[in-house]
Amino acid sequence: MEDYRININYARALFLIAADTDQLDIVCRDMRLVNSVCSENRVLNVIFANPVIREDKKKAILKDLFEQHISKVSMLFLSFVVKKRRAVNLKGISDAFVEMYRKEKNIMLSSLVTATDVDEATLDAVKKVVADYTKMDVELKNKVDPSILGGFSVSFDNNMYDARISTQVARLRKEFSKNVYESKL
Repeated sequence: MEDYRININYARALFLIAADTDQLDIVCRDMRLVNSVCSENRVLNVIFANPVIREDKKKAILKDLFEQHISKVSMLFLSFVVKKRRAVNLKGISDAFVEMYRKEKNIMLSSLVTATDVDEATLDAVKKVVADYTKMDVELKNKVDPSILGGFSVSFDNNMYDARISTQVARLRKEFSKNVYESKL
C-alpha cells in the first residue's frame, strides 16, 4: 500500500511538471521507455533495491541508460527519484504516470489475444470496434497465445469478448458431459 501511494505521488508530480512545460507527450514516451527497461531488466531492479550501492552510482547507471533517449525533464526527474532513495519504485512510478496520461487523454487500454500474429489492418479494425463501443481512443496491446488454438479474445474496461476456439471446445465438452439422452426402452 505504501509503494502505491509513493508511485502515485511521484507520478503526479512528474505529470504536473510535464503539463506545465507542455511536454506531456514526450515525458509519456520517456516513461514508457523507463517502464520497459525496468520490466525487462531484473539486474537493474536488484541494483536499485540495494541500499549499499551509492546514489551517485545509480545516477550514473541511469545516465548511461537513458540520457541519449529521454528528455531533459525526464532525466532530471529520474535523478531526483534516485536522490530521494526511491529508485526501486521507478517501474511503479512510470506505470502510474502512463495511467494518468491515458486518463487525461481519454485513452483506454485494450488487449487482443490471438493464436497467430495478425496484420495491421486487423488491429486497426479491432481498435475501431472498441473505440466505437467505448467512445474513447484505444491503445491496443496484441499478445500471441498458441494455446487458444484459434479465434481471439478482446478485453477492455472490465469487459471481455471471448471468441477463442479453446473456450468453445470447453463449452461443447461441458454440454456433451451432460447426458440428456433418455432411453425409451
